[in-house]
Amino acid sequence: MVLKFIKKMIFPSMTVLGILGNMSVSVNYMFSWWGGLEKKPIHLILIHLAFTNIILLLAKRLPKTKAAFGFKNFLGDIGCKILLYLERVARGLSLCTSSLLTVVQAIIISPRASGWSRLGPKSAWHILPFFSFFWILNGLICVNLIHSSTNTRLNVSQLRGDDTYCYFMLPSQKIKWIFLPLMVLRDTVCQGAMGGASGYMVFLLHKHHQHVLYLQNSKLLYRTPPELRAAQSVLLLMLCFVFFYWSDCAFSLILSISLLENSLIINIQEFLTLGYATFSPLVLIHRDGLLTGFCHVQ
Repeated sequence: MVLKFIKKMIFPSMTVLGILGNMSVSVNYMFSWWGGLEKKPIHLILIHLAFTNIILLLAKRLPKTKAAFGFKNFLGDIGCKILLYLERVARGLSLCTSSLLTVVQAIIISPRASGWSRLGPKSAWHILPFFSFFWILNGLICVNLIHSSTNTRLNVSQLRGDDTYCYFMLPSQKIKWIFLPLMVLRDTVCQGAMGGASGYMVFLLHKHHQHVLYLQNSKLLYRTPPELRAAQSVLLLMLCFVFFYWSDCAFSLILSISLLENSLIINIQEFLTLGYATFSPLVLIHRDGLLTGFCHVQ
């Protein structure tokens, strides 16, 4: 009874908070985009990240929220497939967009003399092809869900309690070994790029910190450039992503090898799945003063 009450309060609250937060981020950067003299690539990436978070939250929680309040099995088989497909595509887009955000930010703060600075986007419009590629890639990787999911109203066993609205059927071995390597490759490349770019930013920020200490010891005033302050925000965002991503993977692995269903673990895993989409806009809002005055070095 207590668990059901918590589910009815926490998950809908997270969904509403996440949607409002991501809408706020989107509106903020849209105004910065249209009102600014120079179009910032980072602003466009953050708008896209917020948009994918909204899709994830709606596709993941809206049906279950209705089911928790008594509207059970209201989805048809086609609606089930569409929502599961959108959820998985949005999760992949969130990973790819977060990786792109980290790489672009690392390029922006790299010294002009380095070769990395020449790889930066010359304008915000150069980011759009990456978005198209991400949508096509994740759309193709997740297409197997159309064939391996169905509505629980059909004559199949439910896997995840009374608020389950869709059912995953085991794919054939042939389909599994086509799409699984693509998912692993996508995750490995994106997280490898994210980790390398984050490490590079930490190195540059450390050098900047040493420079600031030297100037302070010399009694000289020095103000941190806005691009470096923005890099700190992006690093905090990436730490948030890594925590929720790997925690979600760990609990998903526990559920997959467990012979018995554990409602507590299922709900913790559900919380972690929604965590990044819910709390990442709060990180940006909290540090908005650092991001609105973004760098002029492109």
